[in-house]
Amino acid sequence: MRPKTFAVPVDHVVIGGGAPVIVQSMTNTDTADVEGTAQQVKALARAGSELVRITVNTEEAARAVPRIRDRLRAQGVNVPLVGDFHFNGHKLLTGHPECAEALSKYRINPGNVGRGSKRDRQFATMIEVACKYQRPVRIGVNWGSLDQELLTRLMDENSRSEAPVDASEVVHRAMITSALDSAARAVELGLAKQQIVLSCKMSGVQDLIGVYRRLSAACDYPLHLGLTEAGMGSKGIVASTAALAVLLQEGIGDTIRISLTPDPGGDRTREVIVAQEILQTMGLRSFTPMVIACPGCGRTTSTFFQELAQQIQDHIRHQMPEWKRRYDGVEEMTVAVMGCVVNGPGESKHANIGISLPGTGERPVAPVYEDGAKTVTLKGDAIARDFQALVEAYVDRTFCRRKD
Repeated sequence: MRPKTFAVPVDHVVIGGGAPVIVQSMTNTDTADVEGTAQQVKALARAGSELVRITVNTEEAARAVPRIRDRLRAQGVNVPLVGDFHFNGHKLLTGHPECAEALSKYRINPGNVGRGSKRDRQFATMIEVACKYQRPVRIGVNWGSLDQELLTRLMDENSRSEAPVDASEVVHRAMITSALDSAARAVELGLAKQQIVLSCKMSGVQDLIGVYRRLSAACDYPLHLGLTEAGMGSKGIVASTAALAVLLQEGIGDTIRISLTPDPGGDRTREVIVAQEILQTMGLRSFTPMVIACPGCGRTTSTFFQELAQQIQDHIRHQMPEWKRRYDGVEEMTVAVMGCVVNGPGESKHANIGISLPGTGERPVAPVYEDGAKTVTLKGDAIARDFQALVEAYVDRTFCRRKD
């Protein structure tokens, strides 16, 4: 396991220092659209994103940032906003001090700060703004925008070496060098180590694992994990999980984002749910009650148990913000929705509350178990509604109410 990293406070959230792994996400709205961006930030925060990053790429976007923050606060949404800067961040941060102040954290990509003699000056300008407003910074290296001068230099050195390595190895070295050298320069400019988070994002699973293992061994900075350009649908989910689960199991990573390409018109909050499910299924954090459901087989030719499992899962996610406000520990609850007598009663007994539905040819009754004991048998056309009511009653009866 990796030694404890620096703790980096971002408003009421702490990254690193032994704190739980933080889930974050990013909007895909035009930041200049104040209402649209505020609504998406609100949706992401409601889904469980503990930091939300927004693009700050134009004068209009920079002017919109404080208005977005104020709009969110007026709606009771206090999620920290992270500004994502590329190419012109030095101009936007200095030209719009109200934007610099409204953001809780900055993301700087060393490969997109500037070229040649401008790079150091423009990077320094952004760090000086961070120092002025006491804002933490993520120095986020991405292999799609890696500092080409650094990469060329390392490639030339490798070609002259008596034992040259593969080009991919040079890219890995360049990623790590860019992150660590940029962090060292930020410290020289006055930014505290406790205000720096690093990332080295790649789109290949094995590349990502290899780079982060080496980066974690080389520094004590908190690390942001994410497989960049992970892709759409199941491919993006599987690839992200394959990479991040390995690193998280080794104690590497203090905050994560799942970079899913949404379906056209798709829900941006899906990446938040996937991040939470990775952490929860690994036993690292609990966010919402887990619904256990069987995959179905020839004994379950009816789709009723699948529909009920989906209904219960949707109901729990919908209720969770209110439950979290009212009850302590409800996110630890497990609910089982099983399709036949083979494993149904057993799984239901192991869950906090579970139902074993009748399979094909079985008696049309559905026993319900609470904390291992059978409490009631449901039957008829209202099983879904009745079980949902039992789940609500179980939560209210079992978990301690928070004091207002």
